[in-house]
Amino acid sequence: MASFAKLNENNEVTTVIKVDDNQIIDKETGEEDEILGIAFCKQLFGGRWLQTSFSGKIRKRCASPGMLYNEQYDAFIHPKPFPSWIFNEETLDWEAPKPKPTPETTPNPPEEKTPVWDEDVQEWVFG
Repeated sequence: MASFAKLNENNEVTTVIKVDDNQIIDKETGEEDEILGIAFCKQLFGGRWLQTSFSGKIRKRCASPGMLYNEQYDAFIHPKPFPSWIFNEETLDWEAPKPKPTPETTPNPPEEKTPVWDEDVQEWVFG
């Protein structure tokens, strides 16, 4: 089974579906062909479609609704979680302006508390 993501006019993923391999195998070459899968999805549902994969081998990571397709990187990207976060072009992920505390960097962290980003104070806090 192959997976395909439907994009809206803003390149936001609205739906992800599975397509039977029989629909994407080129009968002449026996190879998987994304174009066949896109055509199949368009025929059934209309719209713009791109292939994605659970392994992340196609377009960096598996698409899910709400993610954005970035044409420059040919990758599915999570939405920016906070206004202050910065996009890392190497990892294609958003990063907080300050590193997340770890057990090694936080002496005596509160038990069973996970650090969460507080945008108002621009700090990681234990929530």
